[in-house]
Amino acid sequence: MFDTPSLLALFAFLAANLAAASSGAIFKPGDWYETLQKPSWVPPNWAFPVVWTALFAMNAVAGWLVWEAAGSGAGLAMAVYGTSLVINALWSAFFFGMKRMDLALGDVAVLWLSLVAQIAVFAPISPLAALLVLPYLAWVSTAALLNLRMIQLNPGEPAQAN
Repeated sequence: MFDTPSLLALFAFLAANLAAASSGAIFKPGDWYETLQKPSWVPPNWAFPVVWTALFAMNAVAGWLVWEAAGSGAGLAMAVYGTSLVINALWSAFFFGMKRMDLALGDVAVLWLSLVAQIAVFAPISPLAALLVLPYLAWVSTAALLNLRMIQLNPGEPAQAN
């Protein structure tokens, strides 16, 4: 059974991931996104919130596992973790908010690197936590390819700052 501090820590990790995810609720795809040319392999719109909910939940549990295992000794791991969440939140602001697919592509590349770093710092502390981040890395890899392909299919759009 969970003790109160452990349960509070889990809720804190869930809240941090919810805060990062809220960027997607603030900066929504909208009409601009609907008019863009998309590759045939783009997931359906309904898949994004479903997948992201699962990924953020797994990421929250991963962070919590590391915190539970290392506590205050997880400083570097928690710094990398928090940085990844901020970088993730910025993607929606760049892509949907600013309509800057080019900035979003740079952001998703940095996010990918931060997730690799997160897995690397999590693995020695909690191998399970590192494994829980792998689907997130796989989805971000797909998102990066999708972002790049959309830039290619919509020349001129990435430099447009609306």
